[in-house]
Amino acid sequence: MQDHSPFEIIDGDLTLGLVILADHATNLLPERYGRLGLPESAFGRHIAYDIGVEGVVRGLNARLNAPVVMSRFSRLLIDPNRGEDDPTLVMRISDGAIVPGNHPITPEEWQYRLDTFHRPYHDAVSATISAVAAKTGKAPLVLSMHSFTPAWKGVPRPWHVTVLWDSDPRAVRPLLAELEAPGDVVVGDNEPYDGALRGDTMFRHCMKPGIAHALIEIRQDEIGDEAGIARWVDRLAPVFARLNADPALHTYEIFPSRTGPY
Repeated sequence: MQDHSPFEIIDGDLTLGLVILADHATNLLPERYGRLGLPESAFGRHIAYDIGVEGVVRGLNARLNAPVVMSRFSRLLIDPNRGEDDPTLVMRISDGAIVPGNHPITPEEWQYRLDTFHRPYHDAVSATISAVAAKTGKAPLVLSMHSFTPAWKGVPRPWHVTVLWDSDPRAVRPLLAELEAPGDVVVGDNEPYDGALRGDTMFRHCMKPGIAHALIEIRQDEIGDEAGIARWVDRLAPVFARLNADPALHTYEIFPSRTGPY
């Protein structure tokens, strides 16, 4: 029996027209999986979850009263920000760490994780987006929160915050401008990853139906403690509110994906 919910919905005002997501919010695992054969220290690393993001989305919910959907399972179990046919959906090796509980994995266990964790999370995302759309009669604005490591393979990453996207610029361009305007942080555009990922959360819930959206990545040392989380909530909340007030971001418009045809 499943011993915890695969998602959490933090209630908010549906009439605002804004939905906030956190695909990798927690490092939790159901008891049946133990620690997937990994040491406890692995679950404090980025391979298990997006450090700091849960605090950020809870803070944004408290400030903006926008509904939040976040996962309640570690990405090491199954990655909700991957398409169902993505070979990295269940990682056998993550940043050099072999995951014994994922290799080998039977087709039955793969399917069980899809049915029990991945799909219910996405059903919750779909239901929340649909509820907001029904309440407002317009397309919601969807903003997804993630975090990235300060360095990769020994090379420091200069950006404090980045925005990932595919080809829909509607929310991205004003968001980048807002983040860059104060001049006190280094802002990345599709860094350190490319936001065009076929089948991921933004592709599935926003690109295909034509909903304006952006994926925001904050460097993990920026939100590694409560003070950093509070600073970024203070920075992002008014930016998100201004974006959400733009009627142009509440229409449906389908853009071709850089990953290929839908």
